[in-house]
Amino acid sequence: MALHKCLCHFLLFLFLLLSDSPLLLASSLPIGINYGQIADNLPSPEKVVPILQSIGVRKVKLYDADSRVLRAFANSGVEFIIGLRNECLSKMRDPSQAASWIKSNVQCYLPATKITSITVGNEILTSNDSTMVQNLLPAMQSMYSALVTLGLQKQVCITTAHSLAILGTSYPPSSGSFRRDLTPYISPILSFHEKTGSPFLINAYPYFAYKASPKQVSLDFVLFQSNSGIVDSASNLKYENMLFAQIDAVYSALAAVGHGKLAVQISETGWPSKGDEDEAGATPENAKKYNGNLMKVLMTKKGTPMRPSGGLDVYVFALFNENLKPGPTSERNYGLFKPDGTPSYQLGIGYVNGSGSGGGVSSGGGGGVSSGSGSSGGDAITPPPDGNSSGFLTISSAPGVLRYGRTTIYLLQGLFCAWFSCFVFFI
Repeated sequence: MALHKCLCHFLLFLFLLLSDSPLLLASSLPIGINYGQIADNLPSPEKVVPILQSIGVRKVKLYDADSRVLRAFANSGVEFIIGLRNECLSKMRDPSQAASWIKSNVQCYLPATKITSITVGNEILTSNDSTMVQNLLPAMQSMYSALVTLGLQKQVCITTAHSLAILGTSYPPSSGSFRRDLTPYISPILSFHEKTGSPFLINAYPYFAYKASPKQVSLDFVLFQSNSGIVDSASNLKYENMLFAQIDAVYSALAAVGHGKLAVQISETGWPSKGDEDEAGATPENAKKYNGNLMKVLMTKKGTPMRPSGGLDVYVFALFNENLKPGPTSERNYGLFKPDGTPSYQLGIGYVNGSGSGGGVSSGGGGGVSSGSGSSGGDAITPPPDGNSSGFLTISSAPGVLRYGRTTIYLLQGLFCAWFSCFVFFI
């Protein structure tokens, strides 16, 4: 009888593995999402908790340290990156101010709310604000010292997010390099990351490259669709999508200044579902393709051509459309969800099972901080491949299982049900 029970449990597990069960599969989304709040019509944080749980997202990035959000997600198992607003950098140079901020915005929520990282400002080095640029590293150092004093440095790390515009060269990816005028500021920040073990954060938007040159940039290349790809003549590595080319350009830039082993996190990426007349490609269809295909690629757990086994840590922009964000129409339409909690479009990806939200991350602007989706055109300097062809990124769309066809899954389910019924009957 014990053997029979073990067999039953094993076969039930096999059935669930091969099924379309959204409850099983939604818990496996390998992606985070930015939770921006520049809006006056968003649901309360308490109502956001089940939305994220329904799509299996377990990593969230804020642009501030909203107490309502951090309290609402207590004991939820969701990991948080919280943010220090750009305008607060100067205050954080004062060790007492930094300690007070850590106590009030981090320590008091631990361990119920899992805070793993603090971003000190957003896209500071490309802000053209010399005062903020000069305050960035001292603020990071002061906040890290506060963590050490409170014994939290092993639980929480200190970092900052950058626009891809910090690169002076991004093509070919193997020639990636930082802007010369920013090197005096970037180099000590990279040394800080090495010393403290914190990741290097970059906001990367292939959308901006397409928006800037829609006639020259291949839409398939930026949307992870089938295309002929590009080959980096220096490294002989082939690229099938622009995001990976941008990431590898960052790896090259880091290596060029002696920090090639730093972990890189994509703190923002996304695609708008609506835009102005001059915003090419901002449609629900393209947003669905970009975010859906991105998730399919991440499910393979493969890295970029330059770091194929490294894996990727990506946060999609954004959780909600934010109606008060300034700028063009696209800035207010990056959300996977509308403010009423309904999907902005149907991603149709297995792990979401058509729930319409794809589990993503990286919302541009939270709480008054510089919006990530407003990154400058630095994202547009990676050129596209010439021509389109098939044969790349062919991933099964069968819900939940990338290596089985839908017919095979249904056949196995049918055989299992028939066999299991007989098995139970006879025991």
